[in-house]
Amino acid sequence: MNDTILEQHDFGAEVGRLLDLVVHSLYSEREIFLRELVANAADAVDRRRFEALTDPNLAPPSEAKIRIVPDKAARQILISDDGIGMSRQELIDNLGTIARSGTRMFGEALASAKPEDRPSLIGQFGVGFYSAFMVADRVEVTSRKAGSEEAFTWASEGAGKFTLAPATRETYGTDIVLHMKSDADEYLEPMRLETVIRKWADHITLPITVARDGKDEPANEGTALWRKSKSDITEQNYAEFYRHLGHGWDSPWATLHWKAEGTLEYFCLLFIPSMKPFMPMEEDRESKVRLHVRRMFITDKGEMLPHWLRFVQGVVDTEDLPLNVSREMLQSTPILARIRKALVSRVLGELKNRAKDDAAGYATFWENFGAILKEGIWEDSEHRTELAPLLRFHSSTQEGWTSLPDYVERMPEGQETIYYLSGDNVDALKSSPQLEGFKAKGYEVLLMADSIDAFWPERLDTFMDKKLRSVTQSTGDISADGDQPDISQLLAALKEALGDAVSDVRATGRLTDSAVILAADDKGPDLQMQKLLRRAGRAMMPSKPILELNPTHKLIGALSAKQDDKALMADAAATLLDLARVQEGELPADSTAFARRMTSLLAGSLAG
Repeated sequence: MNDTILEQHDFGAEVGRLLDLVVHSLYSEREIFLRELVANAADAVDRRRFEALTDPNLAPPSEAKIRIVPDKAARQILISDDGIGMSRQELIDNLGTIARSGTRMFGEALASAKPEDRPSLIGQFGVGFYSAFMVADRVEVTSRKAGSEEAFTWASEGAGKFTLAPATRETYGTDIVLHMKSDADEYLEPMRLETVIRKWADHITLPITVARDGKDEPANEGTALWRKSKSDITEQNYAEFYRHLGHGWDSPWATLHWKAEGTLEYFCLLFIPSMKPFMPMEEDRESKVRLHVRRMFITDKGEMLPHWLRFVQGVVDTEDLPLNVSREMLQSTPILARIRKALVSRVLGELKNRAKDDAAGYATFWENFGAILKEGIWEDSEHRTELAPLLRFHSSTQEGWTSLPDYVERMPEGQETIYYLSGDNVDALKSSPQLEGFKAKGYEVLLMADSIDAFWPERLDTFMDKKLRSVTQSTGDISADGDQPDISQLLAALKEALGDAVSDVRATGRLTDSAVILAADDKGPDLQMQKLLRRAGRAMMPSKPILELNPTHKLIGALSAKQDDKALMADAAATLLDLARVQEGELPADSTAFARRMTSLLAGSLAG
């Protein structure tokens, strides 16, 4: 390298800490460095093939492969690919910084994971490249971006800095040279490298070779697992491929493997995870099921499954598309539309069977991915009815999870509505005053605490001819038993005192213990929807709450006796409204004023 044009760079703030975690926490599992670097190389070739769909000049050579060349004399290992390559800036971005705050999460995951599960974490967090420093005290990466004439070499000893310099590479792709540590001699042996490849990367369809005695020897079988007969595949084979796809370490909860024959011919291997990924799925709503054509990877952005099944991982391999399928064709071809429909049907069928035959396993699945599945009710009219029985809920009367069919079966005679209450926390919902009248009447209420729960019931609307209704909008459904005191004058006084802060103040028969409660107009959004809209700053025309009073409560009776005291009514009205807000998990409109009023009321009570 020419020192006059050698650029010195510092790693991003988190990389140093990350390197320390990888090198020291995973030291006993050093062989995974090869799995990670080979997986990255295979992905790079896949990305180049995808880019070649729109620019044939970028197509990788027909004999594209991953070459691994150990050099005992020089104590080096070369890993070379024919992939998409990296530009100067991409070398900096991909190898010198971490875009998200991943180190803390990675460290927490390492601490909680079993020792045997830790190796897969680095792939899941997208930091697999740094595993090279477990076996190398210096790493050099020479890369030429497909379509570019320039090449650059990135180099580092993993100690806080890296260098960049212009380089030459005859073809597009990347060469990684590992300068091996003194205690990593075993990985300079071709047979050891071949063993690691067979263990971790045998399913990669791209040829992988290891140089031995000057000749490149095949190191992987490269058989597309999804094209094998199920009888030829072990559970371990499935699990290893699943972990390769999702960079996880759990085993799949469900494996769907079939071959479709007839008008359409395709192979499909799908997995439903048994654990949530560490990185939130809300950040990227796209399905990542991989589309292959005649074994050849095409894209993982073909939207093979809808957003609400994005937790499903796997591969679809079809015979019925051309290898040079365009991006436009991916969206418009009826072939893929039919395959997508079949995939959704298979996954929903699997979930239905498991919900019936494995209640405990399905409960775990629901805790992991239920919130995502509910998005299908909101956005997919075609599958809404089919999805509804798969939903699970907490309940005001039942332990554990329950379903809509179970709820309807338990409904007492005369009840025609499925009641639900949504909020931020199930434990808080269980003690909500909103339930008091329903408990008194013996009506079960479904409790929902996911953000999506404020939205989807409106789209489903009915289930088994029973209307879904939020209890915060069901004030007319619950009436008090017997006569109630007349507090009409108190209601008028409080409404005058509150003015535009509420849309109405009225008596209710749905409270048994509480003095006040908030309600929502039955023609507008329920209370939880209003709360979410306010938090998102999207309440363009905020709905005013309805304040309801319990005429039988002694506090309301005492206030009714003093309804002519306008000063007292002003303080009482504001305090009652704030108390109702607090019951709903909201803050008082003015916390300082609320504290002042409560202090005054307590002082007066104690003085009396």
